[in-house]
Amino acid sequence: MSVVSAPVSAQQRARAMGLAPGVFAPGPNNAITDVVGVRVGHETVTMGDSVRTGVTAIVPHGGDLYRDRVPAALHVGNGFGKLLGVTQLRELGELETPILLTCTLCIWQAGEALAQYMLAKPENANVRSINPVVGETNDGQLNATRARPGIAAAVNRALSSADTGRVTEGSVGAGHGTVMFGWKGGIGTSSRKLPASLGGYTVGVIVQGNYGGVLQMAGVPVGQLLGRYAFQRDVARAAGSPPGGAFPGGVFPGDLGAERGDGSCMIVIATDAPILSRNLERLGARAVMGLARTGSSASNGSGDYVIAFSTSPRVRRSPDAPLSTNDEVGNEAMSALFQAVTEATEEALYDALLMATPVSTRAGRVNPLPRDSVRVLLDARGIRAPR
Repeated sequence: MSVVSAPVSAQQRARAMGLAPGVFAPGPNNAITDVVGVRVGHETVTMGDSVRTGVTAIVPHGGDLYRDRVPAALHVGNGFGKLLGVTQLRELGELETPILLTCTLCIWQAGEALAQYMLAKPENANVRSINPVVGETNDGQLNATRARPGIAAAVNRALSSADTGRVTEGSVGAGHGTVMFGWKGGIGTSSRKLPASLGGYTVGVIVQGNYGGVLQMAGVPVGQLLGRYAFQRDVARAAGSPPGGAFPGGVFPGDLGAERGDGSCMIVIATDAPILSRNLERLGARAVMGLARTGSSASNGSGDYVIAFSTSPRVRRSPDAPLSTNDEVGNEAMSALFQAVTEATEEALYDALLMATPVSTRAGRVNPLPRDSVRVLLDARGIRAPR
């Protein structure tokens, strides 16, 4: 099947395509902001013919984050990446700032801007230490990543614009220059609401998709059927066939690492379930299962990181409290949350692909996944859009 670029007007979230992973229902926005109090802001940075990057901010709640800290944890699927603030996050199991997502070489500028943002708050006038948490993926295929202009200003605008409600997805913010499976990647988000009998908790996920592999959607081998997948050249040579397919001249876009599925994915999980860092890390590990369902094998050159936090007031922490007393979800009650985060991660990654728009630079142009072709493949397997 030939690849046909879908028009921008054809952007559709996964559910509109019939892709609704799992058994649990999403929240009203089907976004991380369905966890009450969580806010998201984007700032997209476009300069000249070569800068295509940005910042996405995730704010856990609207209060004083430094003194009303949320428990948090990190899970590393594959550690080929840079993550600012990780040692203190792991040591203390808590967040004291918002989380930022940006480009690989932007994290230090972003971290400095986030520290200044927090220190400038009147209530933090006497604070002498701050731990900004900043994640990244390498958008160097489309972005002149060494340039790094305007990142500090972008951080401030992303934080000031952060809001609840619907979240813009696709080629925005930290997803402006990202690529997934050789097509345009970006920001995606999804949520799941557990039935009351399972606690009634909400789990929300937001992703910065910039990775490769062999794309599959609801088990359909989309990447192979569209002729674009990792190791394509080697597989073709081994079969004695010319490495043609969807790539002009049989050449996979990007460098050798891209052809081998390299890239990165940042995943941020929020939940209102009262969970401490130990079980939050277990929750993060299940998000990687959602990542794998899309066709990632977490290649050697992939930085796959998951940060999970709980907004529940029952488990928040004050840095001055001499004793912490928490009412936490038990281990046996975690299974439904594991299922929910796996489903939400898979769907968020589909949204990152399906909501992306074309991005062009001096280095070239990356088009989105051809949605019309994908719809044909899904229809043939009985996966149809809702009516």
